Amino acid sequence: MTDKFTVYLVDDDPGVLKALSRLLRAKGHDVKPYSSPQVFLEEHDVGVPGCAVLDVSMPGLDGLEIQRVLTVANGYHRPVVFVTGKSDIPTSVRAMKAGAIDFLTKPIKDKDLFEAVSRAEARDAESRRLHSELESMQAKVGTLTPREREVLTHVVAGRLNKQIAGDLGTVEKTIKVHRSRMMEKLGIRTVADLVRMAEKLNLSR
Repeated sequence: MTDKFTVYLVDDDPGVLKALSRLLRAKGHDVKPYSSPQVFLEEHDVGVPGCAVLDVSMPGLDGLEIQRVLTVANGYHRPVVFVTGKSDIPTSVRAMKAGAIDFLTKPIKDKDLFEAVSRAEARDAESRRLHSELESMQAKVGTLTPREREVLTHVVAGRLNKQIAGDLGTVEKTIKVHRSRMMEKLGIRTVADLVRMAEKLNLSR
């Protein structure tokens, strides 16, 4: 996996593809141009940091369909910038609601494209940071024993040690031990932090 940010250009117009590729490379971006949406989807690697600059109207698959496929395929929202030959307000509204960074009309101004790609890069970095954070949390939860996992859900639900002991048919001292080990494994000190983590991982009861 590379940490270099890549701009995936997908446009069936060779002239536009060449012009935008040259423009973005001159700005220092790593660019991968595609004239075929199908080929782009076949070669697309979600592990590579980057964004997709998609033409809205293309034969076969249009930009909105590609955006939908990218999201459904892996659950990760690849930042998307749309470009179009004509101003189409309903389409642009749909694109933005689906999470597009921007909707640019050809001929595209250099400044607008650079700003859109810059915003896409910031969003991609934040998404990857959050994803990495979640994976780390999930790995820690995976180290818990079944009983520690049970105690976690009870603590998150606001139950006291004495109440948890009654629920699980054991004594309060044992619950304290499980609770202490659970918090230690998760690297968490307060119940508030535990609740926040549980919400992020959908562990709440």
